[in-house]
Amino acid sequence: MANPKDIKRRIISVRKTQQITRALKMVAAVKLRRAQQRIVQARPYAYRLNALLGHISAKVDHNLHPLLAEREPKRLGYVIVTADQGLCGSFNQNIIRKADQEITAQVNKDIHLMLIGRKGRDAFARKNHHIIGEYTAFFKNMTFAHAVEIATLINNLYVHKELDRVYLIYNEFKSAVQQRVVVEQLLPIIPIIPTEKKYEADFIFEPSASSILDLLCPKNLNIQIWRVLLESFASEMGARMTAMEYATENAHTLISNLTMQYNRIRQENITKEILEIVSGSEALRQ
Repeated sequence: MANPKDIKRRIISVRKTQQITRALKMVAAVKLRRAQQRIVQARPYAYRLNALLGHISAKVDHNLHPLLAEREPKRLGYVIVTADQGLCGSFNQNIIRKADQEITAQVNKDIHLMLIGRKGRDAFARKNHHIIGEYTAFFKNMTFAHAVEIATLINNLYVHKELDRVYLIYNEFKSAVQQRVVVEQLLPIIPIIPTEKKYEADFIFEPSASSILDLLCPKNLNIQIWRVLLESFASEMGARMTAMEYATENAHTLISNLTMQYNRIRQENITKEILEIVSGSEALRQ
């Protein structure tokens, strides 16, 4: 039979854990609200700019800019975005699992990884992959400068033909309880060919197509990396808030079960003591 003192000690421990999970849920909810506002503001511009470049690239010679150049994909780069911390359910595990599947599917390819987030860094550092960049511990104070730094490295590697294709693997934010693992091609920019004649347009470039591409291509790279970082951070906060909510509810259930067990054992002990007293009293009468 369990010791009532041990059960009571465990109830106290679970209550302290519940206080921590409830606090983490509240903090994640506040951060999620801010992150959600930022991603909602960034998405329209990022999507429209990427679509604009896609339409332009379908009309111009891809040799006009190195970020449009298509090469045989022998050297592949994967930008894998995870979190710095845990306690967010399967957020990190889903990304790592998907990245493993993508890398395994690339047979006879030279794989290069750019790891954003400590969890992804720790997971892939043990697998002997070629890591070209690591970025950790900046999500708490994330700024656009971080996206520019990452995009600049990707830009240089692609321009100098050290990478033939670059993919992004990250969690796209849908809602606080739903995140979707996304694998999308970042470079080269994918041309978008109009499916209907009425949407087809002839672009007039001023001063020239090459000068406009020199301006828009790096800008688009910066914006897409920034959007992905915002998507991942909002998804992380949503996953953490949901995970801590479930943990708080489970702690409440566990406390209720332990309390019932404690009361049952205490009642059994009281009943046993009463029986012993009655038995002793009857023995004295005899």
